[in-house]
Amino acid sequence: MVVRYSVDATDTAAHQFHVTLELDAAPPTQRLSLPVWIPGSYLVREFARHVSGLQAWRGGRSVAVVQLDKCTWEVQDLQPESPEDPTLEPLRVSWSVYALDASVRTAWLDSERGFFNGTSLFLACEGLEDRTHRVHITGLPEGWEIATAMTTADAPARFVAANYDELIDHPFELGTFWRGHFEVGGRPHELVISGAWPLADHERLLAQTQQICATQIRFWHGEGEGASLPPFERYVFLLRLVHEGYGGLEHRASTALIASRADMPRRDEVGASIQGPGALSDGHLTLLGLISHEYFHTWNVKRIRPPEFAPYDLGRENYTELLWFFEGFTSYYDDLMLLRAGLIDVPRYLGLVSKTIRQVLDTPGRKVQSLAQSSFDAWVKYYRPDENTVNATVSYYTKGALVALALDLRLRGLRGSSASESSLDRVMQALWQRSQSGPITEAILLALVAEHAGAERSAEVCAELLSWVHGTEDLPLPDLLQAVGVAWQEDTALLPQRLGLRLQETPTGIKVQAVLRAGAGEAAGLSAGDEWLALDGWRLLKLVEAAQLGAAERALPLLVARDRRLLSLTLPATPKATTVSLKLLDASLLTAWLGVA
Repeated sequence: MVVRYSVDATDTAAHQFHVTLELDAAPPTQRLSLPVWIPGSYLVREFARHVSGLQAWRGGRSVAVVQLDKCTWEVQDLQPESPEDPTLEPLRVSWSVYALDASVRTAWLDSERGFFNGTSLFLACEGLEDRTHRVHITGLPEGWEIATAMTTADAPARFVAANYDELIDHPFELGTFWRGHFEVGGRPHELVISGAWPLADHERLLAQTQQICATQIRFWHGEGEGASLPPFERYVFLLRLVHEGYGGLEHRASTALIASRADMPRRDEVGASIQGPGALSDGHLTLLGLISHEYFHTWNVKRIRPPEFAPYDLGRENYTELLWFFEGFTSYYDDLMLLRAGLIDVPRYLGLVSKTIRQVLDTPGRKVQSLAQSSFDAWVKYYRPDENTVNATVSYYTKGALVALALDLRLRGLRGSSASESSLDRVMQALWQRSQSGPITEAILLALVAEHAGAERSAEVCAELLSWVHGTEDLPLPDLLQAVGVAWQEDTALLPQRLGLRLQETPTGIKVQAVLRAGAGEAAGLSAGDEWLALDGWRLLKLVEAAQLGAAERALPLLVARDRRLLSLTLPATPKATTVSLKLLDASLLTAWLGVA
């Protein structure tokens, strides 16, 4: 039996997709459910809250639909066919989905554009998840197109998936958009861009995306006669540009991306056609890093996955302690691949690494929560940050990336041993081969690290990796970087860092976003949400004014507003504080690590 869905996009003004499910021969009782989360985004999001108007018919008769819990329904036919009659009548179920979430995780529909993930629209049929699933898109406004990596079926706007898992792993972009194509690694790729400014340089981004994809395919599959094909038939990037925004979500053969319009390269940029590595704007570089990150996930997490995700349980949280590897190691390689693709130079790359180091060192929570705990608690902490997050947690993205860096440098530093050609690259490639036979556990990862570290040092390297992941001590990066010709420099910290505060400039002044544990701000009695009004008797509007008045250099009276009450506090003097930057000392030592001369 084929499970068929029809998605009607006519109702753009009400922002509602109308979905119909049809089964040719259904049993008298059929259970239906909608996922509560989407793979790649580890938070229960309760997609069913946007479902309404669920109705069912069997052979033209209306039948009962009983809700069993927050995301599960049961179609109950009170007048089923006779048990002696093997022919069962068709079942048709319809519902509506409100779609006005601009993120990459859910669904959107208005007069300009449509977008959806299957986890938001498609109710699963219990017992039929492994059957073929078909999708028909109808009601598109005139001129709209469809972009997706799902296989096209026998007619326009019709698509087919081998099972429910594949059905919900192909997002759809609907509307008018720019699309470009290239082929690398023997596979066609498509870049779809919507929402760009008129002067956006789509072709340049297309060429840069091709460089990223070619570099990553060589990394995973080699090149020349011995190269293997990537694990997809075709790949699609769905990029939505907005005024302000950033995010991405990986899928088996595509990714949905959101970025700021200002991050796109422009055709009117001076020297746009000849810009070399290092000349990219910060926003443009951020966009390329996002593309690189999500594409790397095609292998690391979509195919190399933990046992907790094989298969996914879409009705509840799927806990794992390995997000530091799947997200953190991907975060290490995303920028490294930009360098190896020739899109940035070594100084720019070291600047990105410096930024990650500062982000981790400026997080007191790194001394409280281990990476393994951070991974496990993603469901309740990472996606729900508050003013105390910086004090109680550490990001498995940023510190995970630094663990990957430390492990890579440690393996590369094993000179004179049987592992003289060792690197994290080789471990990752071995994991790819190992993943063909099943999920990857921490024990499997450690075994491959040990194998590539060599018999003499395997126990030492594995013990160190375990301490980095399950402990809370800082990583030995200064010495590891020094060995590859990169100096760890300590520079003077900015005022908010000296005070142990996260501050935001607003049109009316300065607002406290977070108070870091054991800092001067905490000693002064400041709280998140406080508004700085005056320092040493002077009205404050900008942070630079606080520095000019000698904040942190000497104790000063501070006037703040909290819940419309005025409080007089004393901002103490603080010792000189430092931040970190990396300086290139010997480029000749970097070639093997960075993959560039």
